[in-house]
Amino acid sequence: MVSSTIFKILVIVFICCTCYCLGDRKEIPIGGIFHHDNTNSKITFLQQLQKRSNLYDGLFYFTSKIYEVSRLDSFKAGKMACNMTEERVAIIFGPQNRECSSIVSSICHNLKIPHIQTHWDATPPDDKLSTMTISMYPDADVLSEGYADILKAMEWKSFTIMYETDDALKRLQGILTAHKTYDTTITVRQLNEGPDYRALLKEIKASGETHIILDASPEVTREVLTQALEVGMLGEYMQYLLTNLDAHTVDYGQIKYDMSNITALRLINPHNRNVNRVVFDLSDKISGITEATLPTEMALLYDAVDVFYHGLMMAELNQSVRVDSISCEDGGEDGFDQWSDGERLYNYIREVQLDDGLTGPIQFDENGRRTVFTLEFVELVAEGFKQISTWDPIHHVINNKTYDETLAQYSAAIRNKTFRVASRLGAPYFMMANESAEGNARYRGYVMDLIDEIARHIGFKYEFYLVPDGNYGSYDKAKKKWDGLIKELLDRNADLAVCDLTITFDRRSAVDFTMPFMTIGISILFRKPIPKPPALFSFMAPLSFGVWVYTATAFLGVSFFLYIIARMCPKDWENPHPCNPEPEELENIWCLKNCIWLSLGSFMCQGCDLLPKGSSTRIATACWWFFALIVTQSYCANLTAFLTNERMDSSFSSAEELAKQTKVKYGVVAGGSTGNFFRDSNHSTYQKMWSTMESTRPSVFLKNNNEGIERVKNAEGNFAFFMESSSIEYVTQRQCELTMVGGKLDSKGYGIAMPFNSPYRTQISKTVLKLQEEGKLSLLKKKWWEEMDVVEKCGGDKKDDTANEMGFSQVAGVFVLLIAGCSTAFLISILEFLWNVRKVAVENKLTYTQALNSEFKFAIQIFNKSKPVKAYASESSSDGDNRSIAASMLRGASSFLRLDAMFEKENRL
Repeated sequence: MVSSTIFKILVIVFICCTCYCLGDRKEIPIGGIFHHDNTNSKITFLQQLQKRSNLYDGLFYFTSKIYEVSRLDSFKAGKMACNMTEERVAIIFGPQNRECSSIVSSICHNLKIPHIQTHWDATPPDDKLSTMTISMYPDADVLSEGYADILKAMEWKSFTIMYETDDALKRLQGILTAHKTYDTTITVRQLNEGPDYRALLKEIKASGETHIILDASPEVTREVLTQALEVGMLGEYMQYLLTNLDAHTVDYGQIKYDMSNITALRLINPHNRNVNRVVFDLSDKISGITEATLPTEMALLYDAVDVFYHGLMMAELNQSVRVDSISCEDGGEDGFDQWSDGERLYNYIREVQLDDGLTGPIQFDENGRRTVFTLEFVELVAEGFKQISTWDPIHHVINNKTYDETLAQYSAAIRNKTFRVASRLGAPYFMMANESAEGNARYRGYVMDLIDEIARHIGFKYEFYLVPDGNYGSYDKAKKKWDGLIKELLDRNADLAVCDLTITFDRRSAVDFTMPFMTIGISILFRKPIPKPPALFSFMAPLSFGVWVYTATAFLGVSFFLYIIARMCPKDWENPHPCNPEPEELENIWCLKNCIWLSLGSFMCQGCDLLPKGSSTRIATACWWFFALIVTQSYCANLTAFLTNERMDSSFSSAEELAKQTKVKYGVVAGGSTGNFFRDSNHSTYQKMWSTMESTRPSVFLKNNNEGIERVKNAEGNFAFFMESSSIEYVTQRQCELTMVGGKLDSKGYGIAMPFNSPYRTQISKTVLKLQEEGKLSLLKKKWWEEMDVVEKCGGDKKDDTANEMGFSQVAGVFVLLIAGCSTAFLISILEFLWNVRKVAVENKLTYTQALNSEFKFAIQIFNKSKPVKAYASESSSDGDNRSIAASMLRGASSFLRLDAMFEKENRL
């Protein structure tokens, strides 16, 4: 009882104090026009007025004049505004739609009464009929600029705009203007009346678009996203931007657990302490309201009262504000009665700047448009909407979400995900292991081991399946559709696509790729030519015909040259009787036959029992030996190559040579990247080859690599097939009759494809790089190319293994050396001959000319094999008989000595 009595006394004291304080304050009547369905906004408005009236240090207390009107009854809204002005109001709030607000704004403009609106209005800022209106909603042009900046930060190159009303196009005008470039594709689609939006969603899905801008009321937004989930238009590969500032206030149910990339924009920060306080004050009057569900309109209305209050305070401090009754019918200078203090109050309200409003910072321009505010960029997660960045007209986009946070988010999600991996049959990348088995046990191959290694590092599960049409993925310009693996990704049937899928520009524009796990190039697959039977004189093949002719000429020439200089060299004239110190004749064993034998024995590496003794003849012989050594060893080395390597008589060795001939046809896989390379190439040779392939009949565009391989094998050297070098390496390791001709025409790579903007691309690419650095990719290739399914390994063809005949240019140096040596020997033989002539002239007391003539005449007597020791008689002896007797005695003695030497030799034997 005591406590109850005390409480009643305190309440009475409080009421009395309040009445006393209000008695000293000025009454300020406030007008408000609300729609019938805006009960919560009206409650918020009255709550804020009461809060401002209860301030003890305030100069005013507010009384409210509230009217309700239908959203479409603009005439009644105008009459209500006139009634308010006649009943004295300092300002009019509302109504909350453009149809009714425009007439109220016009009346306030004419009567000079401030007007505050909280809804979005696209009226141009220079509209003279709204000069007394303060717009709390962000200015349309500035807001549109914010949308455009956010899209640039998100790096959207193409997107589809889905809108509910025509006002959305005005709000999004900045986006359309900022992205009006040739490299940006924008599609604009209006939502039907509903409630079924599935047909439109399916059309957008068929177009392959993954970026959607949705401008609709919160209820319609939720319904569109719910139906998008049903038709497969949500998930980690789709991205939605919700532009309605109340999109964050509805519950999206299961959608937020679906790893959907849904981002929205809002003005209200639910963690702001002012928001918490306001929600607490309203919670007992409005059921279910929370910081996350506070509508933007209510927050703007709450901030509008604060703006008016601060503007009124500044006006009152400057000069007392007197509220008059103004009639819409009374005439003035302009035909209307006007409030004298209205325009001054409006100007003070327009100059108000708040930093901590429920909707962020507040500031207006000279036209009463709000130009300062903060947009929060929020992302839908399991717990609700989470802020990731902010935008304001001064600092523009400020990214608050770090790369590590994004990566951690998807790292956690990928461990609970089972990837559907699409592939196509093609050895050794993807092959059937057991058709009767289920799941991944049905398949085997290089890409299965690759995905298994990646999954082991990252921690996800996977499930392989075959692409229905068996194609890689090409774009049909007539139908404007993709097929094969690319279609599976665009239709969201697969999370990954992996096989020998080449990364091309067209495919990269439709889907994402990881970094290449294998680098390849286009090359030529061809059948090895059948070796021709060796010719009868194939042993002569190592040297060209010209070399054989030059060598034979050198053999005969050196033999004759050696014969000549041997006759001129004194040391090659030997004593036939070694026991006779003074022989009558000297012999020269170097007849033409012996010279040829010496040359032939040297050339055949057999040697000879006859050797020269003179310096000139030895030099000539040594040079011939060196010449014979080089020619003989070169011949032997090249002959070995001819005998150990089968020479392939290919009709071409490169793509250029293939293009020049007409005998061998060539082709590619239809619709593959190899064919696209020739079709799109600017190289004249490749353009010519593409034209040839198009005109060749029967068609050389084959269904797959296997068909091309079989055609090469069966064509008996009349068909070549262009395919990736890695596939050729695999085939030639197992089918020995096939070979790779020429080098690579280009350089490209195989990558793992995934839907565009896939959040898992970075992680998978990093894992591929890690496997490459660890050498595991090389081990996988060695396993499937060189070890698995290999019955008999084929020796690789090397370009340098084929022996080529030696031309004259390759052995010309030996001929030069032989000629130089023979020339040196000839000069030395001349010097020796002249020196011997001088010696003979002195010994026989002849003139030098006589001795030269005599020795030269004897030298040219090529059939004379012996030479007298004393061929010349002394000029002091005049007795001819004595000379004859002496000569006869000498000849007899010489004969006797020869017989004696012969007998002695026989005795020794």
